[in-house]
Amino acid sequence: MTAPAPPSVAGARSLVEPVLRDAVARLDPLTARVAGYHLGWSDPYGRPATPGGKALRPALAILSARAAGADVGSCLPAAAAVELVHAFSLLHDDIMDGDRVRRHRPSAWTVFGRSAAMLAGDALLVLAGELLLEQGTRGGVWAARGLAAATQRLIAGQASDLEFEGRPEVSLEECRRMSADKTGSLLACSCSIGAMVAEGPAHLVAALAAFGAQAGLAFQLADDLLGIWGAPEVTGKPVLADLRARKKSLPVVAAITSGTTAGERLAKLLAQPDPLSEPELAEAARLVEEAGGRAWAEAEAEHRLDAAERQLAALDLPRGVREEFGEIIRFIASRDH
Repeated sequence: MTAPAPPSVAGARSLVEPVLRDAVARLDPLTARVAGYHLGWSDPYGRPATPGGKALRPALAILSARAAGADVGSCLPAAAAVELVHAFSLLHDDIMDGDRVRRHRPSAWTVFGRSAAMLAGDALLVLAGELLLEQGTRGGVWAARGLAAATQRLIAGQASDLEFEGRPEVSLEECRRMSADKTGSLLACSCSIGAMVAEGPAHLVAALAAFGAQAGLAFQLADDLLGIWGAPEVTGKPVLADLRARKKSLPVVAAITSGTTAGERLAKLLAQPDPLSEPELAEAARLVEEAGGRAWAEAEAEHRLDAAERQLAALDLPRGVREEFGEIIRFIASRDH
């Protein structure tokens, strides 16, 4: 059963979507059409559609502004900016991985072509910086620098992810670092960017970023588990998608480096040059579990969530903000999509 998103997430979507739509409207018509499709606002012909996605990052950005005592309206450009960077990363990620489905419908590159999708991703990234800098405040500049640094880490993590697919051996620490860059960096930025825009104290920004980094690793671990065992009708992706792409995800690397017979068999299976058949993919998933990769990932996700909750408990936050942060990270732990 699909776990419902916390009310703060649904609220963030309704607050941020108008800002996102206004930003995308600045683009040329073709690029705006690709972006609108990717963001779930329209079908391939530009006709209105029901948006998908969870708006987790905007919700976290809004909460971080409230943590610094700012009003919600002042942080909406920052909340939109982190969502634009997330959308940019997904557009490019689908192209690089050859993923043909995103949120239960064809990926943008399969509809509009690789080049148009890449350009749309580039445009969304530029818009994110514009939204922050055009505020003309010290907080806006601080936030733009923070988001640029997070994006650089995100790109570095994605580059490592691609490199790992062709490497026979990847250590668990390398994989953990890749995940921290690819996913944790933007979550950490989302949890602190509102406080940056509000020009909150540096120690609060740093503490919120540390909280987000731990939550980001938990998020990636949950995503890795769904990438192997998630139900396609819920995740919107084909079954065993990450194994089909030979992703060196955290459960896979934990299994391969486990020193078990099942881990050795998994490594040999994934090293085959030919595409894996459906029975081989099912066997690979079974070997990940037998070698302890699934159990390790589930335990590590719990460990990261515990660490995030400790970070949260140590922060001097308004009660409502603390509770809403907690609701979101518990959703991260239980989500099935």
